[in-house]
Amino acid sequence: MGGTTTSRGDVQGLRAVAVLAVVVAHAGVPFLPGGFVGVDVFFVVSGYLISGLLYRDLAAGHGVPLARFWARRARRILPAATVVLLTTLLAGLVVLPLLDGRSLVDDALWAGLFVVNVHFARRDDYFFSRDIDASPLQHYWSLAVEEQFYVVWPLLLLGCVAVVRAARTMRGSAGGLRPGRPLPRGAIAVMLVVLTAGSFVWSVLQTTGDAPAAYFSTLTRAWELGVGALAALVTARTTRHLTRASASVLAGAGLLAVLAACVLFSPGTPFPGYAAALPVLGTAAVLLAGAGRVRPVTDLLLDTWFMRTVGDWSFSLYLWHWPALVLPEQALGRSLVPAETAAALAATVLLSAATFQLVETPFRTGRAAVRLQVRRGLVLYPVSLVLALGSSAGAWAWTESRLGESGDDPAITADPSGSSTAQVEALVQASVEAARNDVDVPSDLTPDIRALPQSIADVGLCDYRTDVRDLCPRGPVVSDRRMVLIGDSHARAWIPAFDRIAEAAGWRMYYLVKSQCTAAHVVVAPIEEDTPFTECSEFHTWTQEQVRSLDPDLVVVASSPPVNGVFDDSGDQLSEVDDIAPLLDAGYDDLFADLAATARRTVLIRDVPKAAEAPGTCISAEDSLKLCTFEPQERSAYLADVSVSSARDADVQVVDPTPWLCFDGDCPAVIGGTLSYRDSDHLTTEYSASLAEALGTALDMLED
Repeated sequence: MGGTTTSRGDVQGLRAVAVLAVVVAHAGVPFLPGGFVGVDVFFVVSGYLISGLLYRDLAAGHGVPLARFWARRARRILPAATVVLLTTLLAGLVVLPLLDGRSLVDDALWAGLFVVNVHFARRDDYFFSRDIDASPLQHYWSLAVEEQFYVVWPLLLLGCVAVVRAARTMRGSAGGLRPGRPLPRGAIAVMLVVLTAGSFVWSVLQTTGDAPAAYFSTLTRAWELGVGALAALVTARTTRHLTRASASVLAGAGLLAVLAACVLFSPGTPFPGYAAALPVLGTAAVLLAGAGRVRPVTDLLLDTWFMRTVGDWSFSLYLWHWPALVLPEQALGRSLVPAETAAALAATVLLSAATFQLVETPFRTGRAAVRLQVRRGLVLYPVSLVLALGSSAGAWAWTESRLGESGDDPAITADPSGSSTAQVEALVQASVEAARNDVDVPSDLTPDIRALPQSIADVGLCDYRTDVRDLCPRGPVVSDRRMVLIGDSHARAWIPAFDRIAEAAGWRMYYLVKSQCTAAHVVVAPIEEDTPFTECSEFHTWTQEQVRSLDPDLVVVASSPPVNGVFDDSGDQLSEVDDIAPLLDAGYDDLFADLAATARRTVLIRDVPKAAEAPGTCISAEDSLKLCTFEPQERSAYLADVSVSSARDADVQVVDPTPWLCFDGDCPAVIGGTLSYRDSDHLTTEYSASLAEALGTALDMLED
């Protein structure tokens, strides 16, 4: 990506391999599903080249010229990155629904600060997401990692040199570092090995425990840059005796390793973790093989006019390809057909060529580079920051004004008489009829459309997505009635309703919910992974133990179907509905049998209907309720029926919330004046809370 310039043709060829792999994978070409490892290739190349520059400065006795180094990085990265960021932000505000545009503004702010990797890790956006919810700036996470490396690595080198100088002085060396030895290779090697090994171990552990955070984390990626830095440190001593044959074997093996990762890996491969070692070590092998006195045969592939040109353009290609693919999808509300993808890639090439010639080259080697030496070059950082922050602030104010536009369209109403359940169902029916009559969206929505993404039920300290294994009871401290809620994020969405029930009826509540962990006793895969979600199976076991010890009066089960398939006894991952259904049925049978032995009463809340896309996003873009009404997705409804069938076979009561959300096959995005869904399948906290009386009555926890 943003590495330094180089005259080595094989390095430019490696950059070409990396960016082509990434672009092809993101374009959906099936034979290279693991092309995302091109980012890892970039990291190793950057670590190698940047460290080589710093080592040469040290070896020449110049120390580490921080100002000059950071000025060169600024000229290399900031102009193109800022141009693409601002263009993507402007284009997004034009073509995206308003709520998505507001989210893009938030992403742009973090990207401009070069900490967007932290932002995405905290938000749990997943790295391989190519659906219409992916951020057009999601790929800036890798630039953030590299920029953080450029800040920290020179400082670590300076610290290492200072420590060695102090140690030598203490041993009586009057001149500190002796002439001819300004580069303490041994000390740097020890530091690199320790840091690289530690980062790799953390990468493995974090990938197992929290894959999205691991993918974006600088700490889990530092070892890849460290491998490149180590390769640069040992290049002279390890390559001096390479023959053409041995160099060719080493480079060929390295290229095969990268290609194997591109072909064999998939978005379901746990990453980075152990898997990243294949492309990382393969890249290091190619770099070492090409650093000797003889040229390996692989240069016939890497050191060609085409590969050099693509390598030259690689940074711009990387910057432009993602928004060129994602923005049209989000504008159209669907995946691109092959012809549209080809057009997006053609636009990427044209934009990249123009950016390389008109933006990158002038700041690297042209008149701008001459004028922006050290001190002036450093000015690019605040200039870029001001442009990014200023544009984000302006865009935020614009979206705020648009989303905050007031009107006088009233909320939908219905006959307030009858039971709480009847009132809810009457309001749903009135909302569906209003949508069918093309009534305008109510002006005063709950929650505010701007706060919709944050409408997530609070779980307090017991966020079981992490390794927490405590209990966080809610409700009155002294109570002779206890309820346990078990399930996944769909169960979590019911917590606001249960909190109100607990307050009104005096129940002690325990919410044992874990996102992506279907309640049925089946082995599932996390989203976008193709390995068993072992933490979910362990959570099932822990949940059973807690239910047994709590001896609850009521256990409520609420869960979505497995979104990424299940594993059978032979370890095969099954994703087709007809294959999932029998295993899911058996998993619910097992769950209800366990609960029959440990709970006094068990109730299943049938899963809520699922929309094809987030209704709230539609509401932010449309004035009519009619356009934002949805029909429940068939797959979700079919698998929800499986849980209902298992519950009835086990004499478990079933509460079906569908009439509280839909009428006559239609589900309105707004019920009364409340947005019912936060996204395509999770209730808002506000609407969930409004269902407390109906739910409490259905569960016999409240009297109507």
